[in-house]
Amino acid sequence: MRLWMPQRVYFEPSALDYPMGKQIYNYCKEKEIPILQTTSHNQVRGIPGETEKARYANARKTLVVGVKKAMKLDVCKPSAHYQFSLMTNCPGNCEYCYLFTTQGKKPYVRVYVNLEEIFQSIEKHIENRLPQTTLFEAASTGDPLAVEHITGALKKTIEYFGSLEKGRLRIVTKFSNVESLLNANHQGHTRFRFSINTNYVISQFEHNTEELFNRLQAAEKVARAGYPLGFIIAPIMRHENWKDEYAHMIQALDHYKVFHGKSHITFELIQHRFTRNAKKIIQERYPNTKLNMNEEERIRKFGKYGRVKYVYPKDEALEMKEYLSYLIRSHFPNAHIQYFT
Repeated sequence: MRLWMPQRVYFEPSALDYPMGKQIYNYCKEKEIPILQTTSHNQVRGIPGETEKARYANARKTLVVGVKKAMKLDVCKPSAHYQFSLMTNCPGNCEYCYLFTTQGKKPYVRVYVNLEEIFQSIEKHIENRLPQTTLFEAASTGDPLAVEHITGALKKTIEYFGSLEKGRLRIVTKFSNVESLLNANHQGHTRFRFSINTNYVISQFEHNTEELFNRLQAAEKVARAGYPLGFIIAPIMRHENWKDEYAHMIQALDHYKVFHGKSHITFELIQHRFTRNAKKIIQERYPNTKLNMNEEERIRKFGKYGRVKYVYPKDEALEMKEYLSYLIRSHFPNAHIQYFT
C-alpha cells in the first residue's frame, strides 16, 4: 500500500482559520512538501509543465486546501438521498472517471477543512426529512480515504454520523489504508463499500489505485471492525473473457469467511457509460486508451440535467445484470443487490 503524497500544496487564506487546516499545514511542513498560497482554488497558478499533458500530470500531484462554501446538497440517486463533499477529485487516475466532465480543467485534489459547517448543513437536511432516516454519500466527488492520512476528515465524519439518530453515511473507495478507521466509534451508521472490478479493468484503467487483493483485505478489516459492508461493481465492462473474469472476481470475495457472516452485505452494479464531453477529455488525457467508447455500439440515455450518456444496448445490459446477479446470489445468497444502472 502506497500512500499518496502531493508534490506541492496550496492553501486558501481562510483554510488556516480552521483546526484541520492548521493540522494539514503542520503535516506538510513536517514532510517538507512545498507550501504555497492561493486566493482561491480558481486562482491556482504556477503548476509546472511545458505542455498541457505535463501540466495535467503535475496538477494530479497537487493538493489545494480550502473551505467549502456551497452548502446546499445535491441529490444522489440511487445510492443515497444526498451527497456531500469532504474533497473534490482523487489521487487515483481512472481513465473512465466521470469527474472528467466536471473537473477536467481543474484536476488537482481539493480538500475542505470547515467540517463543522459541513456537519451543520447535514443536520439541516436531516431535519427536513424527519422522522425518516436520511442517507448521505461522501464519495461522489472524490475518494476521501485516499487522503485520510493527511486530513483525518473521514474518521471525524464517521464518528459524527455515529452520534446521529436519523443520519446514515455511505462511503466507497478503491484504496486500502483503513487502519485509522478501525477503532472509530461508528455505531454501525456508516456503510463501507469497496469498488471492485476484474483484473483487466483495474490493471488497464484504474491507475494509482489498489489492486483487488488489497481492497478485499481492507474490506475484511472493516467488516471485522463491525462496519456494515458493501461492494460496488463498477464500471461493468464487456471486455474479452468478461464473464470468466467477473466470475473470478466474485470467487475472490468468496474466500473471505467474514463476508459470508455479513447477512446485510450489499452490492451495487453500474455499467460503463460515457458522455461525448467525457470521451473528448479522456482521449486527450489518454490518447492510447483502450476504453471502448464507440457510440455506434451504445444507446443514448438521458441523465440528470438532460445530459446524454452512452450505455450498453438493453439486451447486453440485461445480460450483464442477470449474469452478475447470478454470480452474487450463487456465492452470497443472503446479500442484497441494491440496483443495476
